[in-house]
Amino acid sequence: MTQTSGNNSKKRILAVDDAAITLSRIADTLQNDYEVITANSGPRALKYLEKQKPDLILLDIKMSPMDGLKTLKEIRSIKDRADIPVIMLTGMEDKKSVLDSAKLGICDYVLKPFVEDDLLFRIRRVFESGGNALGQGFVR
Repeated sequence: MTQTSGNNSKKRILAVDDAAITLSRIADTLQNDYEVITANSGPRALKYLEKQKPDLILLDIKMSPMDGLKTLKEIRSIKDRADIPVIMLTGMEDKKSVLDSAKLGICDYVLKPFVEDDLLFRIRRVFESGGNALGQGFVR
């Protein structure tokens, strides 16, 4: 797990993906505007959430050993963590993955490879809406 920026006035985003290159790209994209914490698995993200509460989670679906949907179910069951806004950031674009994610209360669903400006826009929109951005369209 890595953390960028020490500025406590920035909103904190937990990025969860098992691909190091994706985590690096997310951190590079967001580091000027947000404090970014990365975790390379669902279990590591859950361990982080035992002690810290980020302002937003970016979560991949296809991960090992615990996929993003199972990770999200676990997050939603944690007292004082269930309300954290989650954006699925994934290559899974099948209807079932989108619907299963929506049932678990995600804010948005962004397809990889993501466009930096689009991701920043989606994150800002979640923060401005108080975490209720779902249903306003998905990006690829």
